[in-house]
Amino acid sequence: VQVKESGGGLVQPGGSLTLSCAASGFTLSAFAMSWYRQTPEKERELVARIDSGGVPTNFADSVKGRFTVSRDNRKNMASLRMNSLKPEDTAVYFCKAQYGPTEYWGQGTQVTVSS
Repeated sequence: VQVKESGGGLVQPGGSLTLSCAASGFTLSAFAMSWYRQTPEKERELVARIDSGGVPTNFADSVKGRFTVSRDNRKNMASLRMNSLKPEDTAVYFCKAQYGPTEYWGQGTQVTVSS
């Protein structure tokens, strides 16, 4: 069982990135998918969530209108599209698959927003 993020990197302020979360070893369709981020200065925070039916929920106020979340159950994947990125979006981004008490976390991918 594995959840793996990809797509992080360095981007200039105002730019965009799309993070992907690929699941293997289990079927993603029954799981809600969440994206979190963490910096050395802050606790891990919920960025966005999409339920098993594909309905986005729980966007952090700081990303509303800029980030979108989606999933493709046929590909066993979820995505986080980040637009209008700001330096304060710099963090390690994690995805989590959850079904009831069962959670699978990825190792994270670094996103750095800097000129």
